This record gives sequence, structure tokens and C-alpha cells, in this order.
Amino acid sequence: MFAKGLLQKAVHHPHQQHVQRGVLKSEDLDLRVAIHYGIPSTSSLLAFDPIQRLLAIGTLDGRIKVIGGDGIEGLLISPKPLPYKYLEFIQNQGFLIGISNDNDIQVWNLEDRCLACCLQWESNITAFCLIGGSHFMYIGDEYGLLSVVKFDGEDGKLSHLPYNISANSLSEASGLSVPDDQPIVGILPQPHSSGDRVVIAYASGLIILWDVSKSQIPFIGSGKDLQLKDAVDSDVQDDTSEHHLQEKEISAICWASSDGSILAVGYVDGDILFWNTSVSTSKGERNGQRKNVVKLQLSSAERRLPVIVLKWSSNNSSRTDYNGQLFIYGGDEIGSEEVLTVLSLEWSSGMDNVRCVGRVDLILTGSFADMILSPTAGATGGNHKADLFVLTNPGQLHLYDGTNLSILLSEKESKQFARPVEFPMVIPTADPSMTVGKFSVLPAGGNSSKSLSELVSKMKPGLTPSPTASIKWPLTGGVPTQLSVTKDSSIDRLYIAGYQDGSVRIWDASYPILTLLFVLEGEVQGMDVAGSSAPVTTLDFCWQTLNLAAGNECGVVRICKLGSSNEASFHYVTETKCEVQSCAQGKEPKYKAVFSLLKSPVQALQFGNCGAKLAVGFGVGRVAVLDVCSPSILFVTDCISSSSSPIISLSWLEFRNAHSHVQSKEQSEREVAVEPEAETIFILTKDVEISSIDGANGEMIHPHPWHLKIEETALSMHIIASRFPVLNCETHLEESSKDTTAKGKAELDASSTGTEHLSSSETASSLDHSLDTLVLLCCENSLRLYSMNSVIQGKDKTIHKINHTKPCCWTTTFKKDGRVCGLLLLFQTGDLEIRSLPDLELVKESSIKSILRWNYKANMDKLMTSDDGQVTLTSGCEVAFISLLAGSNDFSIPESLPCLHDRVLAAAADAAISISSNLKKKQGLAPGILGGIVKGFKGGKVNASTTATPESDFTHLDNKFLKAPFIDTKDIELDIDDIEIDETPPVTSSSSHEAVKTKGGKETDREKLLGAPDDSTPRVRTAQEIIAKYRKTGDASSAAAHARNKLAERGEKLERLSRRTEELQSGAENFASLADELVKTMENKKWWQI
Repeated sequence: MFAKGLLQKAVHHPHQQHVQRGVLKSEDLDLRVAIHYGIPSTSSLLAFDPIQRLLAIGTLDGRIKVIGGDGIEGLLISPKPLPYKYLEFIQNQGFLIGISNDNDIQVWNLEDRCLACCLQWESNITAFCLIGGSHFMYIGDEYGLLSVVKFDGEDGKLSHLPYNISANSLSEASGLSVPDDQPIVGILPQPHSSGDRVVIAYASGLIILWDVSKSQIPFIGSGKDLQLKDAVDSDVQDDTSEHHLQEKEISAICWASSDGSILAVGYVDGDILFWNTSVSTSKGERNGQRKNVVKLQLSSAERRLPVIVLKWSSNNSSRTDYNGQLFIYGGDEIGSEEVLTVLSLEWSSGMDNVRCVGRVDLILTGSFADMILSPTAGATGGNHKADLFVLTNPGQLHLYDGTNLSILLSEKESKQFARPVEFPMVIPTADPSMTVGKFSVLPAGGNSSKSLSELVSKMKPGLTPSPTASIKWPLTGGVPTQLSVTKDSSIDRLYIAGYQDGSVRIWDASYPILTLLFVLEGEVQGMDVAGSSAPVTTLDFCWQTLNLAAGNECGVVRICKLGSSNEASFHYVTETKCEVQSCAQGKEPKYKAVFSLLKSPVQALQFGNCGAKLAVGFGVGRVAVLDVCSPSILFVTDCISSSSSPIISLSWLEFRNAHSHVQSKEQSEREVAVEPEAETIFILTKDVEISSIDGANGEMIHPHPWHLKIEETALSMHIIASRFPVLNCETHLEESSKDTTAKGKAELDASSTGTEHLSSSETASSLDHSLDTLVLLCCENSLRLYSMNSVIQGKDKTIHKINHTKPCCWTTTFKKDGRVCGLLLLFQTGDLEIRSLPDLELVKESSIKSILRWNYKANMDKLMTSDDGQVTLTSGCEVAFISLLAGSNDFSIPESLPCLHDRVLAAAADAAISISSNLKKKQGLAPGILGGIVKGFKGGKVNASTTATPESDFTHLDNKFLKAPFIDTKDIELDIDDIEIDETPPVTSSSSHEAVKTKGGKETDREKLLGAPDDSTPRVRTAQEIIAKYRKTGDASSAAAHARNKLAERGEKLERLSRRTEELQSGAENFASLADELVKTMENKKWWQI
């Protein structure tokens, strides 16, 4: 009866020709990243702060990922989408330095998550290093120039200091020829030198240890014309014959001792040389036999890979112990398996020989990107092994425990397999593989939010899963906010994900730190359900009843109750039978029913009747409606589409009386049993056919489905209000608990992909109101807006139509002030469009590339989900939450954002460093003092030998770096160009001076306005200054002409000098004659006449 009545109403209902204009404006939108989890696939660099225990990852697209402990992660996005080539923490200060490919030096403020300042470098930066414990940094460029830059944390500025060392100046100081065109490829401050000494490595193979305070070169090393004594080792290539080396190009350097006396240098040809920098270099040794160099080879092959990365970890904290582990990437035979080699090295007394006592080749899971050591020293027991972070492509981070590596190195076998620990992702996307996502917003302060919060608070601590519970993970940095750790905070948002193994994970997404609440395995305990562990294909969540539905590829639908429930039975329902089993009651959620109806993938799920019913769409084009309360099957339709096309979207349209809603929290279970007056399900298939059926019995409203006349691919269908205010179901449920007087007004609920609830208080007939709603059909190549009565009658009569210029893959609607106002579209090019509703006017264009630096990937739309203006996207190992509306702050940012810099820990570490420094001066460093103090704050370990030196120890560098080196005022050699001849200066206008004098000391207008004196007097410039400023470099002929001009100038200067000399000589002779005459006159006078 209802189907016929609705069809008759549609026939006689006047067609709607025009729609109202949308209210959405561009200023209402602000697309921004609210939450980001996971490691970018373009990751390429690592940096580590050993005190704050933070790891930073630089990418090839201008992003920096910062990872701490307990789910604390941050994403910094550079204004320029360029790769980072250097990345380093200013340790324990809350700042991170990044240098991009265009030589832009960026300083990031971790506490504020913003770019503090930038400095654009003019030349190509080829080497970079911070002086540990200070704000000074060395910059090496392509021209062999070493410069110094200082960061002022208080002012937030980078300053280029006057101190710089050129290749020419080092050539003069060392007596060696250093070509100007040789870039600096490595810079290393020497440990325990308070920044006084630094190693400068040039691409040509020249190594110079420079003393800043003395402006001297204590050590020089070069790979050219050296006779080396090889390493003796059974694992490393043994070749005791002497070698005569040619010029070797340096590719990597690192210190290989705690005191900075041994320098490990990797070369492009695969060799590794150990240089003893403690041996002073005399000029006689530079071309003779060198006994302070030892060579090491990983392979005897002629063609070997360059040594790309070298890292060193000492076995002991003692500065006199030279034994340790060398981590090497490269140096092996070309074409061999890509591995990372770890060598355990022991030095003989006097450091004449090095012996390899252990070797481990770590097999990488992807192509190598970078590695970094995480020092774990500072604890008692003498364990000073460093953990190893290895970054591989695409975006895979693994941890090798230092203790396990030491055990493997101590074993005799040359080839060992070390199993790394994978990065514990807060939201796993790859292991297991995520197949579908669902983001759901609960009514703030509603009964469903409170019920779910109570369930979580009652669960035992061991029942709440943690991603790092079963592994040792050394990152503990960052500070969560009080909002995210408050126990009585309500759960307002849920993020739900389905996986390849059939499992479902549920997170509390109320704040930027997501908390894993439940893990529902695919298999049902105590029952063998065929296909229950198949990949999850779709999810739906009903916040009124806290029921979660999950469908999979085998046609199995599982229903789980997340809230508190007294049910102690489990139902297994098929087309032919229904089995009921008792199950043990517990605090954690359990499946209440499993339906196995058709051997076809579940493509769509939609709760209706406030969670009492569930519509299921299958891949074979059939629809089933389930009774969730019983649980039982209400009906299963035949194929909706003539071509058996898969079901894409399901939408409920319900008509109910106000008194049928929940009156109180205790009535929530009884509410779902109240039948509405009528309900309709609208079904969309992939081949763009829309059918409407009676939700009670499955009867077709119209005997023939509505279909599009042209060939298209359907994406989604949305039912939106035309001109009626929106009545949210949660609002009515909350108000009904306060006012129990039910009134007999009929109300209309429209449930769709973005569930809408429409009020019919302005008219007498809810059927009339339903025909005034709009149906938005989203296809791959177009958008089409229809009236409801056109769709019910099967008429293809559009109100509005938009044709796309590129294929669309995903759409969603969003609300503003409680009303649906906009449509978000994602295209296969990665572009985004936002259109207003219902007029479909284009309001804003953007792209996931500009927001997240992502490229569109196939099936990305399968993992996208949205609710209440928040969109969740997944790509590779990354999961991002994007907010659409300006002014909205659903995640309470920045109050709820975790802080990436721990001020309390920083102060404690500074105090510990200061104490240890004082003890060191008096009686030597107390072992483990810094690690013990910091451990009390973070529960971690810090290596005292690798921590920062107190800032006061670098005060002497301020004076050194404020002036250029090599300035010696004792021996000054002048040439003819330095001689200045006194000439009559040109007359300049004095009007400006006179104008100033006439003011009688009063401030000028310029001084009043700008606060600076009006010092604009023109200055006479010399010819050399003018030539230096304006002369342009020319060819050889211009250079010769310039030389001729210079010679002519010098000739003229000599002539002027001779004339001046003659004038002075003549003047001297005249003065002498006048003096003689004066003497004679004075002699003839008496004393009283004088």
C-alpha cells in the first residue's frame, strides 16, 4: 500500500524546476592537515636528538616528519616542495635545521610547529654540520669555502658571520695546492674540542684538521702519493702489500674514536682509510711514507660500490678506548646484494693496525635511504651499544637493537641474519594491509559518547591494545597535552579500519593523539564461520546503538556491539538456519551476530530505523535487509539491475512519529523495536540504475528502475534537503529525554551516505515533503541533481548538471551550522573541487598534492571516509585527517596538540650537563650522571659522551667567528697599489652640512620619522672600488686590456711619485737654507736682544 501511495504522490506532485542558491563561500573554507600519522613514502633523511629522544625524517617533497613516543607525531610542511639534503637537530633546544636542494637554510620551531626563519644561501651547499651544544653551524660550498652561520634562538634569526676559510687561504697555510673548484664534501667538529677544531674534507681527497682558536693546521691528509699499511683481518680483505694510491675522491667521513683521534674516510672507489689525526703532520711527511693511515676493504673485487654512509659506535664510554663498531653502506662489489655492513673493530696499541673481530651483513627490505645511530649509553652496567635506525624506500623504518647486534658480532660466522623491529604504526596500513576506513562523529556529550567512554574506562589496562606494548622502541620524546590523557574525557569521534586479514581496529579520534580502543579479529571465537577472515570490504557504524557492521569479500556480515550490553548469546544466521550459542560476558566488545547469506562481496552497508535494521548491498546486484535486534533476515531481493551490476550506495528514507523516538537512555534498546510509519530504501548500482523499494518487505516502489540514458560509472548518491531545516536525530534524542510529551507531528528522516534527517513541521503530509527532497547523483564524468519525484517515477529529468573535464573517483557532502552545504570531489589527477549545494557552483579548487604533497594512487578512494567536515585519506603508510571548514576546531587544536619539545627534560638535561662539566673540571666526569638524571624524566638513556657541551664553553667562539681569520698585523707587505698619493680632494657640496648646522642641534625630520640621523653625505670612492663594483668579467682580450691599463696607471703613479719627491727635496733644501740664515742672524744678537 505504501509503495503505491508514494508512486501516486510522485505522479501528481509538481516538479521542481529551480533550486535555491548555495550559502557556501570560499572564505568559509580552509583545507588543512589536522592529524597525520605514518612515514612518508618519499622519506630520504634521518636526524636524531639523543636527549629529547626525537627522530626527524626529511623527504624529497619538502616535508619533515617528527616522531616521539606514545603516538606523538608531527608533520612540518615547507613552503617549497623541494627535497631536503641536510637535516639536523639543535640538540635539546627545540629547533630543527633543514637545508633544501635550492640551498635554503630553514630553522623549524618544534614547540610551535612552525618555520622560525630562513636564510637563502647564494652558492651550492655541499657540506653541513652543527657544532654540538651550540648555535653555530658550518657551511661548506661547491667553491671550497667554509662559512659559519649562527642561529639566535631568542630573536629567531640566522646570521652569516664574517668568519670564512677559503681553499686559497688553506693552501697558503698548509703549503699544499688546493684547487678553488674543489667542493667541500664533509665537515666534522672534533669531539671534546669545544668547537675549536674541525675536519674539512674536499672532494679531491684532501683532509685538513683546522684549529679555530690558533688559526693553525694540526693535521693534513691526502690520498695522493701515499704508501699505506693495510689492515690485517680474516673477514675484511687481507692485502699486506704496499699500494701507491692515486688521487682518491672522498664520499663519506666519520669519527672512529671517542676522542676524535681516528678519522674514518670512505672513498668513491670503495676503500675505507683510517687516519690518525693525533699525529702532527710535518712538511717532510706530506710527500713521503705515512704510517698513520690504515686501509680497509670490504671486498676484493676490482669494481666496488662507493662508500655512501659511515657511522661509528664506541664499545666503551672511555675516551682512551678505540674499539667499536663501524656501520657501512657501500664498499661492496658492484652487483652484489644490497646490505648494510656492521664491523667490530679492535685497534692494536699505538693504533698501527686494526683487526676486524666480527662482521654482520644486514639484508635490507627495500632500497637504502639513510641510517642513524641512537645512543643508549648512560645506564649502569657498561652497556654502551647504540641502536640503529635504518630508513629504506618507500618509507620503511626499521630498528636494530644494539645489544642484539653485539651478540651477533661476537659469533664466529661471517654471515648473520638480524631481524629488525618495524616502526610501530599508530594506524597500521601495510601489515596488515588496510582495505577500508570509516570516520564517525558522535554527538558531543550524548548518551552514546558517554556509554562508550564508560566501557573503555572499565576495561582492564591489559585489554586496551598498544602498538608498542610488545617491542622495545627507543623513541620517548614529546609531551602529550592534558586534554588527551584525561581519564574522564568523552569519546566524540571514532576512526574504524578494516583489514586484509578480516580484522577491524577502532581508535578514539577525539584528539590529535589517536588511541587504539579495540581490535576485533576476523575469526569468531568458538565457532567455525566460513569466510569470516576474508578481507573487509565495507563498514558502517550506528552511533545511536553503538552497533558496528563489517562486510567482507565472502559475503559475511558481522555485527558487533561496542557499548555495554547484557547479551550473552551469539547468533550465526544463514539463508536456511539460525544457530544461537552462549558466550562468556566480558568488558571487551564481542560479535553479537554473523550473517552469511550470499557468496558475493559485500559492497554497501547502511543502518536504518536508528540502527534497528541493516541494508546490505552485494556485488551480484542483490540487497538484503537484516533485523539487528532479533537478529534475523527480513528479506533478500532479486537482482536490482538487469546486468547484475554491483550495488554502490544505499539510502534510507524514513517516516516516523515523534513519540517513537528514545525517551531516555534506558529505553535505547526498546526504541529500535518501534516501527516507523513507512520507510524506503534507494539503491544505486555501478551502471547507474536507481531503484526504490519498501524497507519493510522489499516491494518495488516503481516496477522499472530509473537508469541513465548514457553509459556512465556511478560513484555515490546523496539525498539532500531542498528548503527544509535539518533535524539531527541526536538532537531529537537529547531533547526527548527532557520533554516526554510526545506530539503527533510526523517527521521525515532521510538516511544516505552522509546521513540526513529532514523535518516536515512546515507541512501536513510527510509524503509531500519527501518528494521535495533532492537526489544528487555523482558519476565518474558528471554530477546530476534530480528531484525525488523524478527518481521515483523513473524520469531522467535533471534540475542541474555538471560535466567533469577529468574523471572523478570519490565524493562526499559536508555540513555547516547543521545543514548540508557543500560537496567535495576528488579526481583521479589528485585535484580537489568543492561545490556548494544545492546549486553545485564551484567554490574552491585545490589538490592533495598542495595539501599533503601526495600523488593520487589507484584505489585511494577505497580508503577515504568523511563526517562532519573532516576527511580521512590514506596513502601508503600515511593516514591524514583534513579539516575543510574555516573556524572549525573539532580536534581542539592547538590546545590538544602534543608538544614536540619537552621543556622540563631540556632544563634537567642542561642542569645535568652543567653539573657533569663542573665535576669533570674538578675530579673527572662521573660516569652515567647525565643518563641517570634524564632517565628519571623519560625512562630512557642518554650517552653523556654524546650529549651537548654547555653553551658557556662556546663563548670564545663568538669572538673568533665575528672576524675573518688569517689577519696578521705584524708583517704587512705593501706594493705600489697600496701607496696613496696626497692629491687635492674634489670639492663636494657642503649644503647638506650647512643645513644640519643651522638647525642648532635639533632633530631633523628624518630623525623624527625613522629614528636615525640624516647621514647621506656622498663619499668619494677610489678607482679600485669603482672597478671592483662595476667591472664585469670578460674574455682574455679584456683581461689584457685591463692589465695594460693597470700598467699605465702604475706608470702615472710613479711619475707623480717622482714629481712629489722632487718637490719635497726642493722644499727641504729651501728649508735648510732658511734655517742656516736664521742661525747666523741669531748668533749676531745678544741675549738681551732676543
